[in-house]
Amino acid sequence: MSTIFFSYSHKDEDLRDRLEVHLAMLKRQGLIDAWHDRRIVAGSELDNSIRSELEKADVILLLVSPDFLASDYCYDVEVKRAMERHDAGEARVIPIILRHCDWKSAPFGKLLAAPKDALPVRKWPDLDEAFLDVVQKIKDALPKAKPTPDAPAPEKLITKSVAQAPRSSNLRLAKTFTEADKDRFLDEGFSFMSKFFESSLQELQSRNKGIETTFRQIDANRFTAVIYRRGEAISRCKIQLGGRYETGISFSSNDRADDGSYNESLSVEVDEQGLYFKALGMWDWSSRGERHLTYEGAAEYFWSMLISPLQSKRG
Repeated sequence: MSTIFFSYSHKDEDLRDRLEVHLAMLKRQGLIDAWHDRRIVAGSELDNSIRSELEKADVILLLVSPDFLASDYCYDVEVKRAMERHDAGEARVIPIILRHCDWKSAPFGKLLAAPKDALPVRKWPDLDEAFLDVVQKIKDALPKAKPTPDAPAPEKLITKSVAQAPRSSNLRLAKTFTEADKDRFLDEGFSFMSKFFESSLQELQSRNKGIETTFRQIDANRFTAVIYRRGEAISRCKIQLGGRYETGISFSSNDRADDGSYNESLSVEVDEQGLYFKALGMWDWSSRGERHLTYEGAAEYFWSMLISPLQSKRG
């Protein structure tokens, strides 16, 4: 069994929790045991406990974000020792990029990072897809099982039992989210989508001859978009807060401000670890409830509805 050490900022604890959930199968298969500072027993000396586990780890995960790089302890203590052990061939270090930051100039910038192409986890449309890719990278990096002696030395067994009694690493509790949390997630998601559409329309027009686009912010809760080819409207939409769900975002395939119909809707949902958007599935039934959409994922989903007429063979 390989020991995995999490080096992370507590501000990214929600993403660390999600990653640990995705590592469940490796734990069930007896391939790994995961350790992070939340496993420190009350009354233990914090620094000594962390350094001890860091020395024993076979794989060290660096959960990289601006807060991680800004943490003196993460950077000066954990990263420094992790890279020393990596360079000595004693452990394997894997940077996992959670959010955009200047990680390339860090001591671990030379290493191959996860997820794929070092695209930050938060930028993936679906967090589950991002962490599935991360888990595969971790699985590939696990050292081959080492032969274990049939009869370990008695003094080693005694030392281990005195140092720390065996206990479960599965100590996560389901997180709770208030109405304020859900409303904040919805408002921020809609604001992100508005900016996403405006900049995407501008870029689409600048890259393609004969394409014109318009973006109109009707009010704080609604905006419209139109794509023209050689002056002819090819695709239109109106996106607004509301729809089938009071706490959702709806997409309508027309740009009439007074029209109340919609062709797709996203609702705000929760799981044990966080908030996400879920598609109703009116436009793409296969997407119904299957994906936990981030802000980026929700915006990309609606954008694909708008741009699909231009990408069809007839277009």
